[in-house]
Amino acid sequence: MARRLVRRRVSTTKTPDSERFVDLSSPVVEALTRQYERTGHRSEDYVFQAPNGGPIHYRNVSNRIWYPTLRRLGLRPRRPYQTRHTAATMWLAAGESPEWIACQLGHSDTKMLFSKYSKYVTQSHAARRLHH
Repeated sequence: MARRLVRRRVSTTKTPDSERFVDLSSPVVEALTRQYERTGHRSEDYVFQAPNGGPIHYRNVSNRIWYPTLRRLGLRPRRPYQTRHTAATMWLAAGESPEWIACQLGHSDTKMLFSKYSKYVTQSHAARRLHH
């Protein structure tokens, strides 16, 4: 049974359809494994943990790490959640299967993907045609 952490509470996913597997690249798996090797002795429940072995707090990470990093890089503020949009547009630009992308994002089909990202699909296909 899949679990989620929302507002410091652990619960099951909203619906059975919310439960999914996400493909991770080898570098991501390696990084998560290294992190767990550093902190997994506190608790087996989380890869990223507070000193007591519990989950780290979203706002703490956002305010102490995420937003200061964006400022230092000269990037405009955006919520960490929005990185899913970055991933979707990068996958589309790289020519990944829309069905696979929709699955990774937790969409039941490609309808939402195309309604939200269609302008990027057009741009990425046009750019590929120019290079071939």
